[in-house]
Parts: sequence; C-alpha cells; structure tokens
Amino acid sequence: MQEAVAILQKYWKHDKFRSLQKEIIDSVLSGHDTFALMPTGGGKSVCFQIPAMMNKGICLVVSPLVALMKDQVANLQKRNIKAIALTGGIRSEEMIDLLDNCQFGNYKFLYLSPERLQSDWILERIKNLPINLITIDEAHCVSQWGHDFRPAYLKISELKKHFPTVPFLALTATATPRVKEDIINELGLHKPQVFEKSFARENIAYMIFEVEDKLFRIEQILKKNPQPSIIYVRNRKSCLDISSQLKSLGFKATY
Repeated sequence: MQEAVAILQKYWKHDKFRSLQKEIIDSVLSGHDTFALMPTGGGKSVCFQIPAMMNKGICLVVSPLVALMKDQVANLQKRNIKAIALTGGIRSEEMIDLLDNCQFGNYKFLYLSPERLQSDWILERIKNLPINLITIDEAHCVSQWGHDFRPAYLKISELKKHFPTVPFLALTATATPRVKEDIINELGLHKPQVFEKSFARENIAYMIFEVEDKLFRIEQILKKNPQPSIIYVRNRKSCLDISSQLKSLGFKATY
C-alpha cells in the first residue's frame, strides 16, 4: 500500500486516502471482483486509477456518458497520465491507430461506451490488449430496475469469457438493494468484495418552512447566508420570474 500512497501523493497531491478507497484498492490489487457504492464526490475514480497504474497493462473503463469520459481523460492527462476515450466522431482509421497505441503500451487507460463493445472489430482488438482491470462506471445502468437502464450494459459480462483472470470493478453512486443484486448478477461478478459508503452528508441540513410569501422568505435566507446559493423551482418560467425578482431586490441572480 506504500506504493499506492506514493502514487496518490505524486499525481493527486493527497497524503491519505478517503474512506473506503484503500479497502477497494486492496480488493482490486488482490484480484477480486469488486462492487463499490459511493456517493458522488466520494472519490470513486481513484479506486481504479491507482491500482491500474500499479500493474502492467491497460485499464479498460466502460462509461455511459461522453462528457464523463472526456472529463476523466482530461483530468488524467492533466496529471501526465496517458489516457484516451473512443468517443463518437473518431474515424475508423484513427481508432485503429489509437488501439494500436493501446496494445503497444502508449496508454494506461482506455475509455469507451458499452455500445462500442458491440462492434465486432473493436471487441476483437480489445481482446488482444494487455488489460489489467475492467472498470464499469455508473454500473447501475445494467439494471432494468435502475433509472438509467442501458441495454448495452448487459453485454459487458461477455468480457469475462475473454478476460477470466482480470478483476472487474463495478462503481455506482446510486443503487437500491435490488439494483445492487442486479449489478452483481448481470455483470457476472464472481464472489465480489462489496463496499458501501454512507450517503449521510454532515455538512447538509434539511429544513422545511410553511410560508405565505416565498419571495420574502428567500430574501431573508439569502441575506442571512450571503454565500452563493442554488434555488430549485418547478419550471423554466419560475426560474425567470424568481431570477428577475431577486435582481430587483439587489441580488446577483441568473438561471
């Protein structure tokens, strides 16, 4: 674990891991299939990025969102870690070159969508890569009981046939017990180590007020709490109305 901490310090400038990160990394390094349920902002990415950097080969990351892939790739590249995403708009010839570079060790992380895995020629190329870890981000998308079901996620388990000794790491920030069971079963996780972090946010408090004049109450709250605030309303028109009313009261507001 000293090597993991050294990588954390060198590339992320942190001296210690957050809750459960160390345990998840240990599980992956031990070769276990692993399921991790952690809240947004809990540091899920480090749980696969660091163990992948500790082993030879390349980490395959399956992610449902282009924006999410681009953001993670940019963050890795900013730290001088070689990563690439096979997103739409990349020509076939360029994609072949990128996969060649992955095979020859020029990249440490390869991001792609589950739909890309349904392309026969891409799957054939991936089967020849020296993959050291397969990470499934937003793993709840595999469950028909989840709110973001993606049918292509059901095909990810087929990678087990081609990489029987490579650990799978399933990550999500949203999973009921039923969805968790689906994730483990549909991805074919073998006797997985399961980690679940509390979603309790000690810095967040919920208060309910029954008021007659909502704008007046909002004004009171904003004056008492001058830091930037977010106001949720039902529709776009309400956004426009409240934003305009707050501006008339001297607040800087937009929507």
